[in-house]
Amino acid sequence: MEPIELARKLAELKQIPEAQSAYTLVLNEVMGKNPIVELEAASYLFVTKGNAQVALTTFISLYNRGLYQEELMNLLIQAIYIPNINKQKQQYKANCIALKKYLYCFQKDFPDFEDLPILFFPFNDKGYVPFYRQENRFGEYVNFEDTIIHHYFFSDLEKPILGTDVYSQYELEYLNDNVRKSEWVARENHIYLHYTNWMEFCSYAQCLDWKSLLKEEKMVFLFEEEISQYPIDFKERFGIDYSQYQVKPLEIYEIKKLIWHTQLAAHNGGDFFNEIFYGHPNLLASDSVMLYNVKEIVNDLKGIMKEGHQNKAYYAAGIRALSKIKKPQDKDYMVAFFLFSPDIKQPDPAERIVPAIFFQPHFHNMNYQVDVRNEKRRWTTLYSKQYEEIQRTPLFQQFKYIKTFTPMRRPTTSYAASNRFVFEWFKKYGEETEKKKEKGKLVDDLFGSRILNRSFMIDEEDRLYRDSILVRFEDGKLNPTATFTALAKFLDIPYTESMTYCSNELGINPESLPGNAKGFDTSTVYKTYDEYANDDERAYLEYMFRDAYKYYGYDFMYYQGEPVNEQWLREKLDGFTCVNNLIEKNWREGLQIIVSDDEKIKEEKIKALDNKKAKDIVKEYSSIDEAITKMMETFDKVRFEYGKYMLGEPFFFNRRGQLLKLMPKLELDPALLEQPLYH
Repeated sequence: MEPIELARKLAELKQIPEAQSAYTLVLNEVMGKNPIVELEAASYLFVTKGNAQVALTTFISLYNRGLYQEELMNLLIQAIYIPNINKQKQQYKANCIALKKYLYCFQKDFPDFEDLPILFFPFNDKGYVPFYRQENRFGEYVNFEDTIIHHYFFSDLEKPILGTDVYSQYELEYLNDNVRKSEWVARENHIYLHYTNWMEFCSYAQCLDWKSLLKEEKMVFLFEEEISQYPIDFKERFGIDYSQYQVKPLEIYEIKKLIWHTQLAAHNGGDFFNEIFYGHPNLLASDSVMLYNVKEIVNDLKGIMKEGHQNKAYYAAGIRALSKIKKPQDKDYMVAFFLFSPDIKQPDPAERIVPAIFFQPHFHNMNYQVDVRNEKRRWTTLYSKQYEEIQRTPLFQQFKYIKTFTPMRRPTTSYAASNRFVFEWFKKYGEETEKKKEKGKLVDDLFGSRILNRSFMIDEEDRLYRDSILVRFEDGKLNPTATFTALAKFLDIPYTESMTYCSNELGINPESLPGNAKGFDTSTVYKTYDEYANDDERAYLEYMFRDAYKYYGYDFMYYQGEPVNEQWLREKLDGFTCVNNLIEKNWREGLQIIVSDDEKIKEEKIKALDNKKAKDIVKEYSSIDEAITKMMETFDKVRFEYGKYMLGEPFFFNRRGQLLKLMPKLELDPALLEQPLYH
């Protein structure tokens, strides 16, 4: 039975949920190919109150293709537009009244509601689909509250802010919240909004809330040719001399924007990016800081506030500022730390815009778990304890505006560099703890944890990743002008001289760790760290990340594009001599500490081990050799099973069932490239 026949049969039998599912499948098959069947399927979904968005999308598609226009328009007007028209009329009326009274809106001749050239049809609880009367077509879906900043408002702060055709409530509130009042910076600093079409502006007044944005009188409206008035001399035209005011110090409540510099994995160039943004005049930027340290600072400040005294002198200014807030949130405590910490360079309060918090919360590593929920359909769930901790930490969600960027380094280079750091660190740690007779440090499967880490995949609707971009470390090193000009544009901050060199509180071109490359030294782009990874490991890794390599512009260097099967996986895994030898050496040295003829002492030493897997295996096996052999078998099994699963094309989901997609990549302006793009 054909899908359409099955759908009709189910509908005839009044098996409504089953018929709705069948008609949805029919639409997936025939969309754009069979208008009569499309109309039938969408009408059934609409009438039986199935997936309204699927039905509306189909109706709009048919209309824009010139099909069944009279019938569809009658349906949409009666069922969708008229039930919501009163709300839009009221919004339009309120906006007209407010704008007519507003001193800095010079156009007052608002058309009647019925004469507006754009109708807005509610599509869901969040947004609308516009209908352009003169063109007789529907436009693209729009959500006025969508948490994305599309415009580059703050490119040049030498002049007052100018935005053109801004029809996003979120962006308008962003401007209002982040541009300081003229009186506070002692100079003319209004937000100029230029709208190129007066009637279009009036049409959008059905949906936007202008009234709430006019209270502080920050905005100046310029329509069509009125742009020639920008910028206005307020002293001459309105008799207001802002230079007579005194600059107002920044307050905690003003800071509402977070730039989250995420940690994709270890050794992806995070310190390099921190050093680029340090000292930016419109940021409160710190070095990477462990998330638990930030939580400790927040809790420390909360405790001081609660107890009514201060036990750390440098908290004094922050406490005074926090005391002005009736019910400070976690975000406010963190802002207080950034705003008053002696280790963070403070911006000039006379700047036109409020500084953003530039924050890279750090973890020892980003660990992911993979759960194959449906092997036939290749549905896979990703889970990261560190990512979930970010989600649960209130201070992230409490920022009203969030821009997120993630550095990526060639995965094989990042993997090998991480191995280098780990084993050199453990070697140093072992030498120190041997003298102190402390517990042994045992590494986990560094390769397995790396191939499971797909933190470059995001839920597009996730609040923290809704406005996000991925930037390649190699681009920042090799094409810094193009990279950081584009990144500044995405983050909506000016591209400043401070972004043309690396610095921190220690000065220019600091050494982030002993032996690390400084500044724009490109050696770390080309290093392969052969002592810490071999070609079989790197070929396996490249195959596992073949989708990321293709999307983010990395050529294969070790995997040559040959067909991959289970035999290939086994052959490569047998060649993991580099990482396996390093792990085995670490374990052998680390487990020596448990050797003892006294069972009680031995048991106490086992408890002191910091690796849970190690504890379990050491308890089960009598000798170090047996424990190491068992552990390596466990590592190898995980690597092979995941590799076998990745022979297909799986779909990755988070635990809430949202499909994950590759994070968008920062695109560079070809005209600004200093040398060819790295591949």
